[in-house]
Amino acid sequence: MGYREQLEAGHGAFAALVRAWHERNGWSHRVLPSLAERLDLGRLHSSQLSNLRNRKLASPGPEVFLALGGCNRWLAAAQAGQQLSPQAAAALAADPELLAALNQSAVALVGPEGSVLGAGELLEIFVGLRAVPPGFDLRISEQEAPVLSAALAELLAAGRPWRQCRDTVMAAYGVEKRQRRERFAAVMAGLRDYSAAELDAELPDLQRTLVAVGLSPAGLPSADQLLEQLRKAA
Repeated sequence: MGYREQLEAGHGAFAALVRAWHERNGWSHRVLPSLAERLDLGRLHSSQLSNLRNRKLASPGPEVFLALGGCNRWLAAAQAGQQLSPQAAAALAADPELLAALNQSAVALVGPEGSVLGAGELLEIFVGLRAVPPGFDLRISEQEAPVLSAALAELLAAGRPWRQCRDTVMAAYGVEKRQRRERFAAVMAGLRDYSAAELDAELPDLQRTLVAVGLSPAGLPSADQLLEQLRKAA
């Protein structure tokens, strides 16, 4: 594998990691930037996290990894029951929304051997030198994308012919961009399949569509739950 292919694979792996980390904790993209700011762990913007998640940030600065690594090490220490310093406790108390998000869930990133991932390890994942920890890799392979596309169409159609459910499903698909709507309709009609990257990017809106058509009574599934459901159906 050449270095360009290695970088491309690393960027995809890191995107999967960021996405899975947020999914596991039910976080918005404001949580980690707020934590980094409150505890003076580095500068991190929610737009940077969003771009990393969508593989649109090819060259993040070192401070991004320092902030993410610092946040992760702090979360791991909190999980281990280490007492907060008075300064940290006061900083978090001043942000009730952040504190509520962390109290709800604050899972840290750890390697397969249990080591906490810091800035260096996260950078290694981003450049393709280290694998994503098990359980945090939501990547879809090109080989499985067609069968997952077919399983998605069957799931949303709920056994009905596309002509009978098209209006209902398209109304539930809350994306306004014409190109994406046409692509979604073509996948549902069996005229094409999503690529791995396309399906990966569509997962959040597909989750909401599933709920909107009444096929997820337990509430909004996480991305890994939806993927698991599609993989089982496939």
